[in-house]
Amino acid sequence: MMKRTILLSGIVIAFFWPTCTQAEIVYEVIDLGTLGGDHSWAWSINDAGQIVGGADNSQGWRRATLFDPTGAGNNIDLGTLGGDNSRAYFINDAGQIVGEAQNTEGYYRAPLLDPTGAANNIDLGTLGGDGSRAYCINDAGKIVGDADSNQGDRPGILFDSTGAGSNIDLGTLGGDWGVARSINEGGQIAGWAYNSQGDSRATLFDPTGAGKNIDLGTLGGSGSWAYSINEAGQIVGTSEDRPGAWGDATLFDPTGAGNNIDLGTLGGDASIARSINDAGQIVGAAKGRRGDWRAALFDPTGAGGNIDLNTLINPASSLTLLEASDINASGWIVGRGINPEGEVHAFLLVPEPATFALLSLGILCLRKRGRRS
Repeated sequence: MMKRTILLSGIVIAFFWPTCTQAEIVYEVIDLGTLGGDHSWAWSINDAGQIVGGADNSQGWRRATLFDPTGAGNNIDLGTLGGDNSRAYFINDAGQIVGEAQNTEGYYRAPLLDPTGAANNIDLGTLGGDGSRAYCINDAGKIVGDADSNQGDRPGILFDSTGAGSNIDLGTLGGDWGVARSINEGGQIAGWAYNSQGDSRATLFDPTGAGKNIDLGTLGGSGSWAYSINEAGQIVGTSEDRPGAWGDATLFDPTGAGNNIDLGTLGGDASIARSINDAGQIVGAAKGRRGDWRAALFDPTGAGGNIDLNTLINPASSLTLLEASDINASGWIVGRGINPEGEVHAFLLVPEPATFALLSLGILCLRKRGRRS
């Protein structure tokens, strides 16, 4: 995961929930639009405010997209590797973008995407098989994801960013699939991998490829998945609390000792933590009491002071926020929402100026208000 420099003193969204005065509107919400089609999703935002994800074009193809953060619609189609579809999963602070794109044979391959939209995209290869995906690139240009091998499995991978093919197999936990989902500036890699029993487990990968991967455990169930690691080595994702149950958002114990923290929900039975910045702010999605998914800001203590982000925007907004995918150092949040026509659109949440002022004074408190899940 890219470097998340802490720009605001204290960042005291760190959860004085119950006692402070509520801000009427905490975030401006911006609909980032599409490429002429109906749907889009923002996956990543860097500290410069550049945003990437995927958007449908007028032909119905989903394309990797560099979004116009103003919402004016000047979005850039980042192209493919010769096929029809692509997605951008991450942008680092240098503006380098990775994701997945179809080649001329129809296989999805991990590309280093040309941010100009000129489609000078670099195929990062595989481990001898047909397909691959790149999920994250740190500021040093190290890229991680997953890839098919010539042995018929699909382990986690550290890509050769030149595209020359000197890729490193990060292995699994004894099973046949692994996904390296996030890499920080120190080179720590988090994701998930299957064990020999066929269970998916949140994993801290050995970046050398020697296979000394650490099983980060669960909340009591059989499965877990890690999505993001920050510069302090804090890891978030989701985990089952009992076999077969929906997962709950989780702050994982990076030692593998199993002291994982259940971050709870918004009153429902499931949640997922997608991103953690260097200030320890965690975003994702959670079910409310009615069973509907809502974009969420999680209480990192696990005490349950989670916030439905829909309660922190203007109620007249045309978007209902379904999931938050990423949060940068300034507290800007991206994800996906749904409009009254049923179209899913990428969104950007920008903290209001008054929010910044209160943060710098260390007195802001955010409470749930208005609509409840």
